[in-house]
Amino acid sequence: MNRRLAAGLLVAVGVLLGALREFLFLNLNYQIDHLRRATPYSYAHSRFQAWTADADLGDLLLLKWVLAVAFVGAMLGLAVLLAHNLTGHHGHRRVLVVGTAVATAAALLLHLAARALPPLEGVAVKLLHALQYPVLLLVLLLVLPRTDRRQT
Repeated sequence: MNRRLAAGLLVAVGVLLGALREFLFLNLNYQIDHLRRATPYSYAHSRFQAWTADADLGDLLLLKWVLAVAFVGAMLGLAVLLAHNLTGHHGHRRVLVVGTAVATAAALLLHLAARALPPLEGVAVKLLHALQYPVLLLVLLLVLPRTDRRQT
């Protein structure tokens, strides 16, 4: 398969996963808010409400964290594949994995520090969101050199 086409497909999969993530988390947050505040109705999509009908608040919070980890992992996997596609080698794999782990740890530390300095919570959330969307894929497209595998 043409390397440009493969790179485009990887980015397209990342964008589609980002859209799926947006749908799931938007509705999950609506459902969590509904249960947390005991409102008479939920703003979550009716199909999503049906999927989570038997879930309590703890179940939904656990689901939220499991999905967050899954989306970070999926985006990291796509980033490793894209980096290999663009450069023709796996030399960036360790940097991507360690960088993602460091960014995740930084988000956790910012979240914990937000108890003393509340505005840090917003920074932690934005950093964690960046790891769950195709941000890294777009950065890789901009910064990695494109080499022809036949030259190596």
